[in-house]
Amino acid sequence: MFRTLKKYFDFANKVNRKKLVTAMLLGVLKAMFAMIKIPAIAAIVKEILEKNMDAATIWTSFGIMCVSVAGQVLIGLKTTMLQTEAGYNTCAGKRIEIAEHLRYLPMGFFNANSLGRITNITTNTMEQLADVATLVVMITTQGIITTAVIFVFLAFFDIRIALILLVGILLFSFFNTMMQRATRPAAPRVSKAGESLVSAVIEYIQGIAEVKNFNLTEKTAKKLESAIREKQGADAGMEMTVIPYMFLQGLATKLTGVVMCLASVFFYLTGSMPLLYAIIMTISSFMIYESLDMMGGFSALMRNVNIIVDQANEVLVLPPMDIDGADMVPMQTSIELKDVSFAYEDKKIIDDVSLKIPAGTTTAIVGPSGGGKTTLTNLMARFWDVQSGEVLLGGKNVKEYSFDSLMKNFSFVFQRVYLFEDTIANNIRFGSPEAPMEKVIEAAKKARCHDFIMSLPEGYDTIIGEGGASLSGGEKQRISIARAIMKDAPVIILDEATANVDPENEAELTKAIEELTRNKTIIMIAHRLKTVRHADRIFVVDGGKIVQEGTHEELMGQPGIYRNFVNERKEAVSWKIA
Repeated sequence: MFRTLKKYFDFANKVNRKKLVTAMLLGVLKAMFAMIKIPAIAAIVKEILEKNMDAATIWTSFGIMCVSVAGQVLIGLKTTMLQTEAGYNTCAGKRIEIAEHLRYLPMGFFNANSLGRITNITTNTMEQLADVATLVVMITTQGIITTAVIFVFLAFFDIRIALILLVGILLFSFFNTMMQRATRPAAPRVSKAGESLVSAVIEYIQGIAEVKNFNLTEKTAKKLESAIREKQGADAGMEMTVIPYMFLQGLATKLTGVVMCLASVFFYLTGSMPLLYAIIMTISSFMIYESLDMMGGFSALMRNVNIIVDQANEVLVLPPMDIDGADMVPMQTSIELKDVSFAYEDKKIIDDVSLKIPAGTTTAIVGPSGGGKTTLTNLMARFWDVQSGEVLLGGKNVKEYSFDSLMKNFSFVFQRVYLFEDTIANNIRFGSPEAPMEKVIEAAKKARCHDFIMSLPEGYDTIIGEGGASLSGGEKQRISIARAIMKDAPVIILDEATANVDPENEAELTKAIEELTRNKTIIMIAHRLKTVRHADRIFVVDGGKIVQEGTHEELMGQPGIYRNFVNERKEAVSWKIA
């Protein structure tokens, strides 16, 4: 338990840790206020026993008890506020820290780890940190402090009763430690079940249209139900593990109070303890029972704090890419790859590739699916780090740039566009949040999306659904191009940008791309002939290697993948129903 509390304190940042320590110190004061009730009660009991009751004693004792209650309430409010602030601020801070950390992890991490895991940690796990963990730490620490103060108080009056309490505390701690150890093997299953459930829910919701289209509702629902049942089983298994230790812990708490009462009576009857002390010890036994019982009930949840901190740290300890380069602007935007190789896990994706892309030129990358085209462009922008070789921008290794200064040089238009649940204007100015509305409209006009935006009920203030669900594919693409125009980066990477666009949107999209790419260094991945034939240089990638390179005319003059590619496209275009 103490190890988990220390882990939680270390997990919080310096400011929140200070609040927690302050709350603990105030907890000592609160426990002392609770203890001053006993002398007040003792004074009245003494007067009753001596049959010498007077009004002054009654009013003094009453005043002390009022001060005790008021002190506990006021300090309790302050400690609760401090611990709550520390808990929620730690949660918010760690979410931001995790988001920043994810930003600088290689893209391979996101391929190897499910969306469910990341979502579970940043939502459910952090929410538990704010709610459950804060409450558990608050009550557990207050229970420890109150028990310690009562122990010191009892030791001052009668060391024998204090030793009985010490034995009870040691038994309580032993059973609590055993409980924490017993739940440790089950923790990974609970964590994994939570991640799987989140993944299953996300997959079910995102794929609901396809599920209904292929009438697979029952099959997909069974998969979701299976994830729910697994989570239920994992949680139930954890609770069944805890119950026996909770019983033993509660038994130790109750027996400690009972033994303290019986011992006090015994010592009084044998003449080794005054009646007044025996009464004080009996009252103290009830207070210690309340303190230990409350602490025991919540200490079972201490395992959640342990799991939460470990899950968050699993992400934070992942080694990020080296991003501590210099903030600099390249003199020109040529790109060069020298003997570059890259493997994802055990699979080699790029194999000893060298190429040069002069500044201000248009380069097309074509080839069979899975050949490494997208990976090649990701390496240029340093979404991944190469395993061997080097990537140069403006004659300097991309690792010499700070990550933020490197990203300023690249804009991307992907085949699949993601728009945020926000206004259209804010989606366009996403990379430049302070940009005035005039700039947003100017970019939208260049991207050929101003007209359809103005036809919407709220114009640029129209809220679009998450992922841009309320817009067509062509409309989303043009908004993403407007966003790229706003960024005005010198290097544009187009990854199958027109692949899934209907013919009536294609003409507008082509004009938008022309506006985006004017006077830029352009790298495009495409399957359509008309998008690559006018490129200054074409690289044909297959099996992670560059198997051909040249202009359209040069490649058409030699046998190989490119000529086959062009001929297949021509046959597809000329194909008609007889």
